[in-house]
Amino acid sequence: MPDTRGHIKLDRALDSVTVGVRHRKDPGDLKPLMESIERLGLLQPITITPEGVLVCGWRRLEAVRRLGWRTMNVWVRSGISDRLSLLLGEQDENQLHKPLNELEKAALYRELKALRAEDAERRMQATQFGGSGSAPGAEPGETGDARSQAAMAITGKASYNTHERVCALMDWASRKATPPEIRALANDALQRIEQGEPVKPIYLKVKEAFDQAQQPQPEEETDLARLAREARERAEREVRDKGRKNLKRSHGPGSHFRSVRSFNLTWTELDGWTELYDVDALAAQLSRTDWERFDRVVTATIAFRDQLVASRRHAATSA
Repeated sequence: MPDTRGHIKLDRALDSVTVGVRHRKDPGDLKPLMESIERLGLLQPITITPEGVLVCGWRRLEAVRRLGWRTMNVWVRSGISDRLSLLLGEQDENQLHKPLNELEKAALYRELKALRAEDAERRMQATQFGGSGSAPGAEPGETGDARSQAAMAITGKASYNTHERVCALMDWASRKATPPEIRALANDALQRIEQGEPVKPIYLKVKEAFDQAQQPQPEEETDLARLAREARERAEREVRDKGRKNLKRSHGPGSHFRSVRSFNLTWTELDGWTELYDVDALAAQLSRTDWERFDRVVTATIAFRDQLVASRRHAATSA
């Protein structure tokens, strides 16, 4: 059944709250908590007895006092009147708080990083258009890498490597494009991390498997090499079959060859042709027949050039 021994009280004067003897003497760095309260308000009220003795929430109380608050909302809890109950309340606050696990931290980190990046973009746009650089809702003086800012907000440290590794594992586990064996490894890795195993060695193992999966398979490379070799050999055979005859071309009235003028027009039109095409687009879209034709023509062209060079040299020495 629900516990009805407490009730919320609005606008309790801070001066009326008594802080007794507590085992935690140092509140630590209250700046992040104060910034959170300024930005979002007091998300969780402190708890006091009906007599105004603090049970839990000392750091929150200290933070709002430093912010200059005079009143705050409190949770009044009856049934805590002796020293033992107060000690147990303090102990529960300190020990029963469940920290986020690495997966929860990574999910929060990713969302915070995106928001920080969006906020930085807004500030940059505001600066470009002559503003002060502070976008609406932005904290003053927030600069630097969005990853470091997000990590600092979660752990108090600027190191984000662990969060990034867990995020990568989450991506591999959730994306449909991930190979099934890598997806299974990533899901297993996330379960092990959730159980408390260290992130880095698990991540490196999955990343190594992922990188290997992205490499072309040896069989595919062999097939491509074989097709290229066969096309090249076929073109070279055709050139060799015609090579000897072409060296002794007849340019008489009955010749079937085109004129020198036609040759010059052809190469004038081709001059600079390589700058007109996107190599990556051709590599992705040319069919096997298209490629074999291109390779055959280029091979024949190179052979023709060699023949023409030899013929010009012969003509020069004979003159």
